[in-house]
Amino acid sequence: MKQFLFKVIAIGIFGLTVSSGSMAQGVTKTVKTDVIKIEGAYTRATAPGQQVAGGFMKIDNKGNVADQLVSASSPAAGEVQLHEMAMEGNVMKMRQVKDIAVPAGGSVELKPGGYHLMFLNLKGPFTAGQTVPVKLKFAKAGELEVKMPVNAMGAQHNMH
Repeated sequence: MKQFLFKVIAIGIFGLTVSSGSMAQGVTKTVKTDVIKIEGAYTRATAPGQQVAGGFMKIDNKGNVADQLVSASSPAAGEVQLHEMAMEGNVMKMRQVKDIAVPAGGSVELKPGGYHLMFLNLKGPFTAGQTVPVKLKFAKAGELEVKMPVNAMGAQHNMH
């Protein structure tokens, strides 16, 4: 029952943040290795007592070999999972995935309503203006440290 309630709350929070159309406040930096480039990374401020948050970004693979994002971690959360939101029939459902494919010479967007990072058991509130350090681990490219700006609650970010 507790897990079910968590999922319902998490989906509700995502619904609220996805529906807002205000502009993002933070300016994000580009982080890259020789092959992987992260653009437009951000998360959103949390409400008092909120224990989950989403993380979003664009991952470009400039190499000629496909890669996978296999895990993420952050000192700001007890756990960071890779998630996907997808339609099952007429219902939008969120589920954990074991990895997120990043095609050779291509990109994948982690965005509201699709693939995203899920910060669980937050160690404190995410406050607009701060940054959240995140370590991304790729199967081939290795680890990459990203500092995700925290945008105002409900703010959206244009990654293009």
